[in-house]
Amino acid sequence: MKSKLTAVALAAIVVAGTAAAAFPASAAPKAEPTRCHTADLKAGFAMGDDAKPEMEQTEKQTQAYIWFTNQSERTCTLSGFAGVDMIGAQETDGTWSLARSSKTPGKLVLEQGDTVDFSITLLPVAKSTPQKEKFVPAKFLVTPPNETEHFTLKWPFGGQILKQDGATRPATYLNPVGL
Repeated sequence: MKSKLTAVALAAIVVAGTAAAAFPASAAPKAEPTRCHTADLKAGFAMGDDAKPEMEQTEKQTQAYIWFTNQSERTCTLSGFAGVDMIGAQETDGTWSLARSSKTPGKLVLEQGDTVDFSITLLPVAKSTPQKEKFVPAKFLVTPPNETEHFTLKWPFGGQILKQDGATRPATYLNPVGL
């Protein structure tokens, strides 16, 4: 009986050893990164010459860009649209929650230190535009996709935007992260 148990035990060791050799630890499936949380990120307006919106012109739309950088020690993902609420400088401006474009968002993987941005399309207007038709941005409340906590960014570019906060297809809107 003793030799039969020894044979079974040796067979189990050989099978276990074969399985370990067939699937090295480095080939084990890795956990997918989870989404980025507000605390994982920092945010700001892109300030390079080619990234600044042309707020002094009033004949066409222009873009401003907001970036997110993964400042955590882990890889995380972003997918979707940020929430963007503009707070106006004029007493009559109030808060304007920006509409989303019809573009389809993708899923982005951000390793530690990676940065991704999204654009906000704006329609600037002349200073001579009647006050009730213009929105003068002061601050942007920017919430990363699928989060509830926001960043507060001071609007650094000046100018004013055609007020269309109640429009069904406003000329000022935002695109998904990464587009």
